[in-house]
Amino acid sequence: MTTREDLNGPTAKIARIYEALRTNDLDAALALYASDATIESPLIPHLLGVERGICRGQDELRRFIQIVFQRKPKARKHFRSGYLTDGTTLMWEYPRETPDGDQMDFVEVMDIKDGLIQRHRVYWGWFGIEILRKGQYQRS
Repeated sequence: MTTREDLNGPTAKIARIYEALRTNDLDAALALYASDATIESPLIPHLLGVERGICRGQDELRRFIQIVFQRKPKARKHFRSGYLTDGTTLMWEYPRETPDGDQMDFVEVMDIKDGLIQRHRVYWGWFGIEILRKGQYQRS
């Protein structure tokens, strides 16, 4: 669970990543990533029409993240109960079941170096995959 102390203590950079990724601020989100960072997600081929679910570097990340922010379905909520970290790996879950009903379910895992995301992986659950299958995450 994130606390005020986390935002000023030794894990401050980790806590800032956890908090900032829930906003729809494209520039703030991109500032969290290293210049050569990667992100892997089943949403990448779906939204970008590419073969592999990997974006590399700031230009590809910008394109992908911008589309994600623009096309979020209603089931894409931000309920989380905290994060786990050892200082170099950061991870959290968006559980399907929330106090306000179902949301897209997935787990995010990031490798962190010098306070920046180097490698970001998103693992989807069955409810989120159904959102893709039913076309509720609009393609371009």
